[in-house]
Amino acid sequence: MAIAEETMALIEKAQKGDQEAFAKLVQDNMLLVYKLAHRYKSKYVEYEDLVSTGTIGLMKAINTFDTDKQIKLATYASRCIENEILM
Repeated sequence: MAIAEETMALIEKAQKGDQEAFAKLVQDNMLLVYKLAHRYKSKYVEYEDLVSTGTIGLMKAINTFDTDKQIKLATYASRCIENEILM
């Protein structure tokens, strides 16, 4: 099974309530959260707070991702993570 197919299968399982699939998707995409949190860190906001907020954005992205669209989860998730951090 290709990586994209595996990811789509995990997303579908996670959206149906499979907590293991959800946790694997979060774990597999945490590097994206760290990168985006690093981009927005400043002397006014703790890096750990940005990571926490970004993780919430990632979780929302997993729950709302449309598997019928021809985009990668990381593309969609990066926008959700940035939006969550900026709010």
